[in-house]
Amino acid sequence: MSLLALLLALLCERGLTHLFHLREPRWLDRYCDWVARRLGGATRMPAAVTALMLPVLPVAALDVMLGGHLLGLPQLAFAVIVLLVSFGPRDLRDEVDDYIAALERGDRDEADGRAKELLEADAAGRGAGLREAVEEAIFVQANNRIFGVILWFMLLGPAGAWLFRVSDLMRRRMAFEAARGGDAARPQDRAFAALHGLLAWVPARLAAGSYALAGSFEDAVGNWRTAVDRAAQSVLDRNDDLLARVGKASLQPSLAGLPPESLDAATARGAWRIVSRSTLIWLALIALLVLAGSAS
Repeated sequence: MSLLALLLALLCERGLTHLFHLREPRWLDRYCDWVARRLGGATRMPAAVTALMLPVLPVAALDVMLGGHLLGLPQLAFAVIVLLVSFGPRDLRDEVDDYIAALERGDRDEADGRAKELLEADAAGRGAGLREAVEEAIFVQANNRIFGVILWFMLLGPAGAWLFRVSDLMRRRMAFEAARGGDAARPQDRAFAALHGLLAWVPARLAAGSYALAGSFEDAVGNWRTAVDRAAQSVLDRNDDLLARVGKASLQPSLAGLPPESLDAATARGAWRIVSRSTLIWLALIALLVLAGSAS
């Protein structure tokens, strides 16, 4: 049933883009701000774990309550709804398409605005480095918005998908508030970044492997070794560095020979193509594992 829920959620997502504004949980922003005030300036990892679990427990309880009723159809519908909310908060494909469309129109301000959403940071003033930053961001965001959600859903059901989404949203909110206030990373910011990094560790490596399979395998593996040799300090940074390096290497050969004026759009389009292929690889592998489990 997990595979069916996943397929239905992915299909529904493509047809419900006009409703995506409803899955931006603004109430969770207020909850994050309250948690930040309660934690203060101290690093209390048990308190951060508790704060992360509180929004997840109702989802887990409701999933258990729905199990076994009406041939599991209410539980299936609930799983699809949770997945639709968890794939987000915005649609990565739409963001990439909007960025490419702005580039092709020559609307640099609009392109910078779309790039800011992908980068989670200001895109202005980056010059030629913006192309590479957006390319890396697409590979990183795919793990935050798609692959991490899929893996934790398959492991823990709807509660797992929502757990991963809440960890990413809380991490983003903490970082946003610190940047808006001009503060350095606070202890609570680092705590939630570490929690999300731990949850993203396995899916990041599986996603990187699928990037290699979806593109230039040899180049991707070479950059994987480089990412390991140049490991960053935090778990989250190591995840992001691995995804960015492997993703870029898997795409690079397909960009050879393109005219410089088309590289910005071609790079973003190619990065999304790798992500799309990787999603199909994930679905195929999950289907094989489910069938193998059913047969045994």
